[in-house]
Amino acid sequence: MNIPNMLTMSRFVLIPLFLAFYFNDHAVTALLIILLAGLTDLLDGYIARRSGQITLTGTMLDPLADKLMMLSVVVALLIGGEIPWSAAAIMAFREVGMIVSSTIFYFRGLRTVPANVYGKLTTFVYYVAIVFLFLDVPGGVGILWCAVALSFVTTGVYLMKFRRLNRAS
Repeated sequence: MNIPNMLTMSRFVLIPLFLAFYFNDHAVTALLIILLAGLTDLLDGYIARRSGQITLTGTMLDPLADKLMMLSVVVALLIGGEIPWSAAAIMAFREVGMIVSSTIFYFRGLRTVPANVYGKLTTFVYYVAIVFLFLDVPGGVGILWCAVALSFVTTGVYLMKFRRLNRAS
């Protein structure tokens, strides 16, 4: 297993760690774990591309780790009363939809679209919202709604690129 894949796998381990700290009233530590997970996401992609270590395993597990971490954060914030049900439901619907569709596409032999600037921007806005929410900074829910809206724009861009990519092959 290469270093980028080990970094990806570490995010799966960070999920229960995050949940344990969050639900035991250690919100700042839980936030630091989320930020660590975000850092490993940046590093694994950077290292994989830079050193030519992109693997099928990494290509499949990296987005899964991201989606599961985000779902864990959404569930925790919902249970903690930090975000409205409507935001959690919409976010969960999109994240689960992305996981299921990626799995279906993979097993049908279709190519997936690599991350792009819109996806990275969406992730950044989500992280800003999460930081605001965890630190009780006003405006966190508003930023979260911006991230939700941006995530659907990003999904539309991915779908258009996906169709173009698989129509050409």
